[in-house]
Amino acid sequence: MKLRWRDFLRHLLQVVAFCCVIAVLTTLIWPHRTYWIQLGYSLSVGLASWVVIEFGRLFVDERNCHPSSDGGHGWPKSWRGIVLTAVGLGCGMLAGDWFGDLFWSDGTPGSIRDSGLSLVITLLGGGAATFYFYARGRAANLTAKINAAERDASEAKLKLLETQLEPHMLFNTLANLRALITLDPPRAIRMLDHLDSYLRVTLSGSRALAHPLAAEFERLGDYLELMSVRMGPRLRYTLELPDELRDVPVPPLLLQPLVENSIRHGLEPQVEGGAISVRARRATTAEGGAPGIVIEVSDSGVGLGAAPAAEGSGFGVAQVRERLAGAYGARGAMKLTPAAAGGTVATVILPT
Repeated sequence: MKLRWRDFLRHLLQVVAFCCVIAVLTTLIWPHRTYWIQLGYSLSVGLASWVVIEFGRLFVDERNCHPSSDGGHGWPKSWRGIVLTAVGLGCGMLAGDWFGDLFWSDGTPGSIRDSGLSLVITLLGGGAATFYFYARGRAANLTAKINAAERDASEAKLKLLETQLEPHMLFNTLANLRALITLDPPRAIRMLDHLDSYLRVTLSGSRALAHPLAAEFERLGDYLELMSVRMGPRLRYTLELPDELRDVPVPPLLLQPLVENSIRHGLEPQVEGGAISVRARRATTAEGGAPGIVIEVSDSGVGLGAAPAAEGSGFGVAQVRERLAGAYGARGAMKLTPAAAGGTVATVILPT
């Protein structure tokens, strides 16, 4: 049994407003009573009915209630809601009339016609108010279901993108491993050992939609070690992650496609190879103003003008952009720019 006090107070104010409207109507029907007397009776009946209905629904098993938008008790299903409404209106009329006579009676005796008309107004007003709250609850529930479906679709898309990225890296590695087996068996064995270590960490990890940035950097370290076996001294790399950013959640395999692009399109075309730097830092005011994290993947490769994927629409870059859009919407961004000393800088901006 769960009651959210914010919802309780919001419903209370709505009931009071509804009672004020009913009091205007009853004042027009019985002008010999002042508006304040009519309001007193209206509040007595309305609040008594609402208290019985508002708290009574909490005693109905959740399995027999429509789910609310916040996961709590919603409106009782089928006949249970009708019975609760009838009981609430009945209690409201008995307790409300007694309370109203006790505090606001002007001593004027009521006729049978007046009593019947008062009963009709109570039933119609109570029924209209109950339907209003029921409709609001159903609308909120449908909105929650739509939002949940959109989240599920977004999560499924992110999972699909992740499954596309892992084979992409794996196939490239296996192709390189096949070549090394013939040319340099000892290096092929070291590469196979690193691949085994990388896959163990990757496959044993949970398939969550996010993991700490520290875990992402650890996977990058495994991947770069794997590539170092193949490229030897032609590949140099540095990873810089401040301690205060280690626990920032990010989608898994977000940065690896950018590092893979730097190697494939930046460093491998150069005979001497080059260096890759992955650095995370807090965003500055000049980079959008909103709090966020900036991750830069820079290389000293051939640069955008000479790289085959210079337009930035290669497989890895496109997947990173899709994953950012799926996880963060318009708040996430990625851009490719030429490095001042030559090479390319991929900048990823994440909200916090």
